Order: sequence, then structure tokens, then C-alpha cells
Amino acid sequence: MTEATMTTTCLIAGGGPAGAVLGLLLARAGIEVTVLEKHGDFLRDFRGDTIHPSTLDALDELGLGDRFERLDHRKLAKLSLVTDEGEMTISALSTLRGPHPYIAMVPQWDFLNMITEEAARYPTFRLLMNAEATGLLREGDRVTGVRYRDADGAEHRIRAHLTVAADGRHSILRRAAGLRSRESGVPMDVAWFRLPRHAGDREDAFLRVSRGRMAAVINRTTYWQIAYLVPKGRYAEVEAAGVESFRRSVAELLPFLADRVGTIDMADVRVLDVRVDRLLRWWRPGLLCIGDAAHAMSPVGGVGINLAIQDAIATANLLDGPLRRAAVTERDLAAVERRRTPPTRIVQGFQLGIQRAAIAPIMRGAVPLPIRLLNRLRGVGPLPRVTARMVGYGPRPEHVRTPQRTTLAPEPLTRA
Repeated sequence: MTEATMTTTCLIAGGGPAGAVLGLLLARAGIEVTVLEKHGDFLRDFRGDTIHPSTLDALDELGLGDRFERLDHRKLAKLSLVTDEGEMTISALSTLRGPHPYIAMVPQWDFLNMITEEAARYPTFRLLMNAEATGLLREGDRVTGVRYRDADGAEHRIRAHLTVAADGRHSILRRAAGLRSRESGVPMDVAWFRLPRHAGDREDAFLRVSRGRMAAVINRTTYWQIAYLVPKGRYAEVEAAGVESFRRSVAELLPFLADRVGTIDMADVRVLDVRVDRLLRWWRPGLLCIGDAAHAMSPVGGVGINLAIQDAIATANLLDGPLRRAAVTERDLAAVERRRTPPTRIVQGFQLGIQRAAIAPIMRGAVPLPIRLLNRLRGVGPLPRVTARMVGYGPRPEHVRTPQRTTLAPEPLTRA
């Protein structure tokens, strides 16, 4: 086995939204940072593609608002609920105050390419693709870096003053650190698939609910992205029933798509094993977990990416000075946890409340009380504004405080 050893001030394992944004913020502040991404590119489908107002505001603060606007994306100003009794608005993002009263739907690979290309303009940024973190380096009880494997299977070491685990809900590094989590039960998993979108179809995104069935239906311009909920752990039963049974179920729930459910192939369906958990402690000496590595989120509200980016912004704000001095202490790491735990708990509580009150009864074949009340009230009341605030910004939106300390290379040419 061949080993090569590198050093860096901050090592980030995971090139998703949390890791990429943290890498950009630290490089912009003149801190040496290395990001490891286990894949060779960012071109993976069926990932969260919702960029919310809190993140759009942060992009403006970074001077990236205009560049983001040039990416191919759709703006969603509301979310509707369609029941067997009718339709109503349950989240009115257009009522939000601020420059971005909408959710932007953009392929995550375009977002990550934009962030990492911007970070690469700073001389202290390094991105290693095809580099999968496999374990931690330690000296006594302190984490001093990681071991990683490249595309050829060769093992390497990289030492760092601070290691940040941003490697997702199945984080290898948080497991290697022995960090314990509190897991909450969930009633569903999510089967993702696409159906063609035709001229004359409606324009928005909506939730469709019926007795025993529920789906989120998202307009992606040329196709519909469908998140079809199934009872937790029972997707194997759906597969066993066969594709025709699945097609009938989708057609019954979404009649306007009945003429195209024949395109569904079970081999193309991607299943999300839904989890909601939160680390009891987010750090060890020399190691910090953020994003899904610290708290796996339910897909309810589509807020996972944006909460992870808020973690990254708070981490940069709080650790900028300690990292420049190469003097990050346990107190500094605990400060990040203290700041980000309350909003995480609030958002997870919001998600779990919806799961218990609405999704779990639907998965059992019932029409839940909240749906019956909404049908009766026709959506009247403050609900659309309240949900818009929670989904759009959450309880503690973060703002970029780290300064730009280094000179930028020229902006890369826009990709064709």
C-alpha cells in the first residue's frame, strides 16, 4: 500500500452543499482548506435541488447572486396542497419580505460547480475529487486528520489542524469518532422518479394527498419530479407487487399523469431511506460535524440543504479567527454546536410534528385531522405565511461575516 501525506489547516470531508460552502468561505478568508469529494464529479440525480431564500441571501452576501441567477433554474413562489376535496395554498413564499420571496429549483450539480469554481479562484483552496475519507488520524484523544482512498484504491493521509465531517447522513467520520446520536422514528420512505411533462400541464409544485397515498410533485420544466411516499421499510413490498401495480397507484393519485405512467421503470426509481437524527455532541477535539453528518433531516419542507449551508456559514463565522491562529479549541467547537443546535431542534420538531399529525395517518390509510380541517377551512388563516417563513428562512438564518482577505483569480468562463 502506497501512502502519501499532505497537510492543511482545515480538512473538509464531503463536497456537498455544507462542505463546498464552508470551503469557499474559509478560502475567501485566506485560510488553507482542502475538500475531499469521494465522487469524480457532482453529476448525481435525485438529490435535493431546492435553494431557499436564506441561501440566496447568503449568495448575495458573497457576490454570487448574479452568477446564480444565470444558472438554469425555476422559481417557486407557492406550494399547494391537492386533496380529494379540492386545492389550497399551504405555503405562500411570495409573502416573504426580502429580495428572494421564492424557492429556486436548480440541479445540485450546477450549484456545487458554481461554489467550487468560485472557491478555486482563491489560492488557499484545494479540492480533491475521487477522494473518499475512510478513517481518522489521531494523536491521543485529538483528531489530526483523515485517511482517504483515491480512484485507484491507493490509501493516503492528510493531516489537518481541524477536520470537518460534512460527509452526509451515513458519515464514516462521525462513526469513526464514536459520536452518538438521538434518532426519531419516521413513518415513511420516499421513492423518487420522473414522468414526462407535457404542454398544458400546470406550472407549480404541489403536494397530492389521498387516503393511504401521498406525493410531492415538482415541475422541473421538461419533466415532473415525483416524491412518492411509502410506509417506512415497505418499499420491497411495492417492488414485489410489480411495476403495473405501482403505475396504477400513481395514476390513481395523479390522474393528469395517467397517460404517461407507462414510462415508469422500477429500475429507475430511487428510494430515500428517511432518517431524522441529531448528534448528542457534534465534536471531538480536532473534529467537527456539520450538515447531515450532525443531523439527518426529514425531506419535509426540503430544508436539509439550506440548514446544512447555515451550519457552514456559522462554522466559518465562529472559527475564522481560531483557524487563522491554528488554535481551534474544544470551546470553539462547542460554540458552533451551541449556535446551531436550537434551530436544528426547532426544524426537526416542525418536521416530526407534520410526520406524526399528517403523514403517519396517511400511511395507515386514514385521512388525518389536519387535512380534514384544511379541507373545511379551505386554507384560510396564517398557515401559508407561517410555513413560508419556516421553509424559507428557518428559525435562525445565518449571514456571512467572514471577510475576503485574498486576491481573486479571474472569474471562470460561463459553461456552455
